[in-house]
Amino acid sequence: MDGTRPTNLHGTAAFNESLRRNKAVVCALSASYISTFAGYPLDSLKSRLQTMKTPITVPRLAGLVYREEGVMGFYRGLWIPLVTISFVRAASFTIYTETKDYFRVHNYLNRNSIFDAALVGGVGGAMSGSLISFGSAPFELVKVRRQLEYTIAASKGIHIVRPPGTVTAVREIIKTRGVTGLYTGFRLHFLRDTLGTALYFFEYDGMRHLLGRDRNGEQGATPSWLPIHSSLVPFVCGSVSGVTSWALIYPLDVVKTKVQQRALAGERYRGVFETLHRLVRGPDPAAPKTLLAGCARIYRGLGVSALRSITTHGLLWTFYDLVSNYIDRLPQLPEEG
Repeated sequence: MDGTRPTNLHGTAAFNESLRRNKAVVCALSASYISTFAGYPLDSLKSRLQTMKTPITVPRLAGLVYREEGVMGFYRGLWIPLVTISFVRAASFTIYTETKDYFRVHNYLNRNSIFDAALVGGVGGAMSGSLISFGSAPFELVKVRRQLEYTIAASKGIHIVRPPGTVTAVREIIKTRGVTGLYTGFRLHFLRDTLGTALYFFEYDGMRHLLGRDRNGEQGATPSWLPIHSSLVPFVCGSVSGVTSWALIYPLDVVKTKVQQRALAGERYRGVFETLHRLVRGPDPAAPKTLLAGCARIYRGLGVSALRSITTHGLLWTFYDLVSNYIDRLPQLPEEG
């Protein structure tokens, strides 16, 4: 027994050291699984709201989905983001943290100020979003296809009783549009992810600095004017940055989803500005054309998206910090001698 103990200690220490070296990946994966599963039904409702021609309330749409498709209708295509988004987030957080480390090592924008903290986070986010978009675009297109199976079939005049599976959906896209069809709407996807991720990390790191985190990552006491415990700071900052950055790029996401839906349905291509104009104008050309009405149409589904962002990003950063703190507290094998 005494002979196996040192081996066990060394094995545990080696495992702990491996967790430390890959902390960003481990934290992002574990937090992403939980947050993605929790927020997916809201994401599914968001995609449906964005492409519907007539306004409908979220509760009514949820009831319609439940009656026609059952509970699984809210989770159709879940395994795609559950697997891919989790790995995309792991890669995204790795690029983001590596970019921040590069700035720190070279002493760029390393002052203890909110401006430097936010700007470095924004640059890391832009690098992350732009690079990751090349791998995530096909998976998101398939996710949109799965979420909008009934809408796409209706536009083709087809009635489906049971929608095709994910593999079948991929085959149909490739059969109809070729392998490059998996990158339908890529330019909009690239622009959305680059801008959105840059804004997201810009806001998150700026708020974390404002609420007591130093440039080394240590969370201090929250300011007296903010009546929350320091353990809730990740949830608050994640929720606020997720909602606000998403609201800013939401029109771009609506246009992207609509362009992809029309392409998947085999309808005539419409450019970005034509699509945006028609979305703002609405289906009825004779309807009143006021700025408020146009904004209401383009931001249809924002409420459920905001709720999804609060849930997803709040949980994401909460569990990210919990796992990170757990890894930091893991014991190390004492040095010999």
